[in-house]
Amino acid sequence: MSRTRSVAGSGQGIHRRSVLAATGAVALSGGVGYALRPSDSQAATAEETTQAVAASSRQAPAAPLAPYTKGTTVASVATARAGSGYRRLGDGPGWQRVVRSELAAPKSGRAGRRTALAAFVQLTDLHIIDAQHPLRLEYLRSADVHAWRPHEALTVQGAIALVERINALRGAPVTGAPLHFAMTTGDNTDNNAKSELEWFLKVMSGGRITPNTGDPRRYEGVQNSGLKLYWQPDAALRDTDKQAGFPRLDGFLKAAIREVQSPGLNLPWYSTVGNHDSLPMGCYASHRDSYLTDLAVGGRKLMDVPAAQAKQLQTLIKKARDPQGVRYHDFLKSHARAMRSVTPDERRAPFTTAEYLQAHLDPAFRGVGPVGHGYSSANLDAGTQYYAFRISDDVIGISLDTTDAGGHYEGSVGSAQLRWLDRTLRENKDSYAVVFSHHTSRTMTNTRPDPARPHERRRTGQEVLALLGSHPNVLAWVNGHIHKNVIIPHSAPDGRSFWEISTASHVDFPQLARVVELADNKDGTISLFTTLVESSAPHRTDFSDLSQTGLASLYRELSLNAPGASTTLGGNPEDRNTELVLKKG
Repeated sequence: MSRTRSVAGSGQGIHRRSVLAATGAVALSGGVGYALRPSDSQAATAEETTQAVAASSRQAPAAPLAPYTKGTTVASVATARAGSGYRRLGDGPGWQRVVRSELAAPKSGRAGRRTALAAFVQLTDLHIIDAQHPLRLEYLRSADVHAWRPHEALTVQGAIALVERINALRGAPVTGAPLHFAMTTGDNTDNNAKSELEWFLKVMSGGRITPNTGDPRRYEGVQNSGLKLYWQPDAALRDTDKQAGFPRLDGFLKAAIREVQSPGLNLPWYSTVGNHDSLPMGCYASHRDSYLTDLAVGGRKLMDVPAAQAKQLQTLIKKARDPQGVRYHDFLKSHARAMRSVTPDERRAPFTTAEYLQAHLDPAFRGVGPVGHGYSSANLDAGTQYYAFRISDDVIGISLDTTDAGGHYEGSVGSAQLRWLDRTLRENKDSYAVVFSHHTSRTMTNTRPDPARPHERRRTGQEVLALLGSHPNVLAWVNGHIHKNVIIPHSAPDGRSFWEISTASHVDFPQLARVVELADNKDGTISLFTTLVESSAPHRTDFSDLSQTGLASLYRELSLNAPGASTTLGGNPEDRNTELVLKKG
């Protein structure tokens, strides 16, 4: 019989440096010298507190704990049915678990010895989209079919279905331990718009959402533009997507902007920032450009440009030749006469770092907590978006800000943040550490100066890897950004090692989140278990069902069929459901 134990409610006898707030796991440091922030309104040091409880998680079931695989990709996976053209989805066989031993040899009998250290859910790249926003780059599709997705009006419905799935998980898939929290690792929004930020926070914390801006009575965007470049679901027009087999769905756009309800996550959730959250279009450092802000909230929208001009703009973005958005500004001005009229809306304005933090701290979006979802008033005062928090007696979490405010979609961290990371790991050397970020180690190559800190050196992913490899308590670096499942082993010359776990997005097929479990095998090794989960939406779609659930199901199937969509984002078997073995540091 397994000796796996619960980690919930295990707050007694914690080291003084590791005390927790009674409301749940809280920030250990906001990057400004605080050792602990038990609430948003006050700071305290560990020495000032002697008693605390562990992270608020679901009540542990009666022992012995049992693995819970219902609703995970161990049980079943949405799979394309046979045929050509537009492919329908159905129920497919689950994915097997792969044991990976690159960093340590697994020892027999470990399943009967192990104890659970922590269990959590990672969501990443939700890309909640205001599909009618005037600054969106849909028109790049004339040069690159990947530049616009036919399912982008349904991101809210799809994200709610993912929340519903997480809420239905009654325990971790391997250890059966209760889930401690959920972490969303960036690109929570798509276009740095206040409308998207509000919808994201309501999806996560619960509430009613009307995923519509502009005219409250109707959709105004590329999908009722009459342009063959885009799928026109309500029209008889033979657009390019219908030529590829996409259906005509009368009433689709009316249903897509109808009010929906999110239950909110039923466990604590934390937030990590991504480039699409911090930068307009995910790539421009242009918050101070009044022309672009006026366009964002105004009544004109560009929907169609010649392919050659679209290609030129896309090249500027990909090659980082316009990180400040100056040429993008000029591009839009040159196409002013081609813009179409839409209803103005102030909710489409870009948000600043301070507004992003304030929104997370807003009591209206607290849900089950914690206050600020990792961020604190100390972050707000310092203008930082990184923090640390305690997961359980034995484990801390560290959330990094890897977006380069100087522009471009690849990332880096500032020297001050890297020093803070080093200090946080040293001060918590008695605890295992899981590091969260948006960017991966390989996509942190952008070292443009931060306009707010022009003299501070930016640090690459390789420098972060070197730092993490110098701390034996680091178990994993969990991230997103690349929209693909990839798991990479990292080892240092002295034998220290950890795993980098990158998880696919929830906007591109196969639209996955990931459960991560940490367990001590009591034999000198640690096992990290990763298990992918889909949303609660049925795999099979019904074109006549335009309910909230039916649209969430359609969201997945449309993403499978998006022209040019990659077929490799699910990763290889060794990047999906795994057991990752490590030597204990």
